[in-house]
Amino acid sequence: MLAHLIRNATVVDGTGAPARAADVGIGGDGRIAVIAEPGHAPAAATDEDATGLVLAPGFVDPHTHYDAQLFWDPYATPSLNHGVTTVAGGNCGFTLAPLNPNRPGDADYTRRMMSKVEGMSLVALEQGAPWNWHTFGEYLDALDGRTAVNAGFMVGHCALRRHVMGPDAIGGRPSPAQLQEMVALLHDAMDAGAWGLSTTQSSTHSDGDGRPVASRHALPEELLALSRAVGEHEGTQLEAIVAGCLDRFEDDEIDLLVEMSAAAGRPLNWNVLTVDAAVPERVPRQLVPSERARKAGGRIVALTMPILTPMNMSLGTFCALNLIPGWGEILSLPVPRRIEKLSDPAVRAEMLRRADSREAGVFRRLAHFGRYVIGDTYTPRNAGLTGRVVGEIAAERGQDPFECLVEICAADDLRTVLWPMPTDNDPDSWALRAETWQHEDVLLGGSDAGAHLDRMCGAPYTTRFLGDCLRGRRLVGLEAAVKMLTDDPARLFGLRDRGRVVKGHYADLVLFDPERIDAGPATLVHDLPGDSPRLDAKAVGIVSVRVNGVETIRNDVVTGAVPGTVLRSGRDTRTVSTR
Repeated sequence: MLAHLIRNATVVDGTGAPARAADVGIGGDGRIAVIAEPGHAPAAATDEDATGLVLAPGFVDPHTHYDAQLFWDPYATPSLNHGVTTVAGGNCGFTLAPLNPNRPGDADYTRRMMSKVEGMSLVALEQGAPWNWHTFGEYLDALDGRTAVNAGFMVGHCALRRHVMGPDAIGGRPSPAQLQEMVALLHDAMDAGAWGLSTTQSSTHSDGDGRPVASRHALPEELLALSRAVGEHEGTQLEAIVAGCLDRFEDDEIDLLVEMSAAAGRPLNWNVLTVDAAVPERVPRQLVPSERARKAGGRIVALTMPILTPMNMSLGTFCALNLIPGWGEILSLPVPRRIEKLSDPAVRAEMLRRADSREAGVFRRLAHFGRYVIGDTYTPRNAGLTGRVVGEIAAERGQDPFECLVEICAADDLRTVLWPMPTDNDPDSWALRAETWQHEDVLLGGSDAGAHLDRMCGAPYTTRFLGDCLRGRRLVGLEAAVKMLTDDPARLFGLRDRGRVVKGHYADLVLFDPERIDAGPATLVHDLPGDSPRLDAKAVGIVSVRVNGVETIRNDVVTGAVPGTVLRSGRDTRTVSTR
């Protein structure tokens, strides 16, 4: 007898094949046991009628930072609510392991770094995770059996460097013996199930002390030695971030990415490819590494988001505005001094000049202050401004938009919440996105779920994208859209028996209403350890989510079950060779 039967579903199986009506039965082993014509499946212990609903594979998010959150939130919310059943963590060179047992202070360094570079609550990091591991394998063991989602993790270059070199990882170069030790540590992590290596050389990544993170000090020979080690293990990958990911790659960055992938003989993915019709030359330039890698025996995949992710900003706390060249030094001043500087017309003029320069890259889009919407305010002087556009307020006051915005924020002691309206929400940009999505080396993803918790909410990209495909712009058909969220990332990572609704695969399944599927607006909630805030968004139209056959979500509410698996390289992933 089947464990559970889903009757009369419209099955979209993840392969891109046309949808079809079917009964899908789940066996006691958590796998799909039967796919039959409606009314022809064997009996089951439990069943449900899915008439009018779509049954799809669970979505696979290829870029998250749930490394810490899974300890206090085994449901990986809100990703699980939005149909994500498998997450890839350990990205951008940042992981919580390995930790050197001879330096207990490294755990504190790691927490402060993660708080700064990935926008995680320091209190939540301190209180919400046990920090009872040293090796990468011990970290994976600490998660095993306690998550509702399947989760796989890269090992971060910064952690490898810190473990071997200690404080010298910042600014230093490893000796031959230290590099050998770093490679051995990476081998140990992959033996334990790490998916491969992640690294960053991005100019935006700084540690808790404001210094460039450890991997930014690595020379190409170090990165290539680590990449070659990745190629010696089954089912492994590379993930890398360089400064040019934010706008356009420099020639030496292209060389580095190509050489890393070719040295490993493994796919390398990076994020995030920003598509904007106002900058038509960006996409072709960002896909040059993919073209060159295929010729060199590698493969480079660009992640791109299929939605415009809502983000809030503030002049009072660290956010993307701090990453604009020259802005960080002003926005990190004590609040009274910061207000004094921002109130100076000459300072504002220089800030705007830097924000509009080529060096600002993709952050140039943040400088259109007339398009910002005022969020929460905190003083009677700003009463009635919430929800209004800065450009309209500035026109009423006879001010420049940036001057107006600063005045509003200063009245709130810089606590004002700001919501920038995207500059690339035009038909030409959406047409260019639809075209870019068809490229063989472009993959949907880059949610950063689990990071930047009070600033952005990328996790709901799955439901928002499907809603747009079904009832909005309709840039992609349902079958293609589901494939892009399921089978495509599963194939990139070499996931065994996941990503499709086929007999014998694990029953990672999403049941949704095609007439309603969508994501609600992002709202600020205080549900992290220490009552820390984060942005959340409700799922709309998701009826059920199953992981390994067990229901984890019913009507946007977690069931309490934790059937997820820590996916380990080799055992749960197969090699996706580029040679």
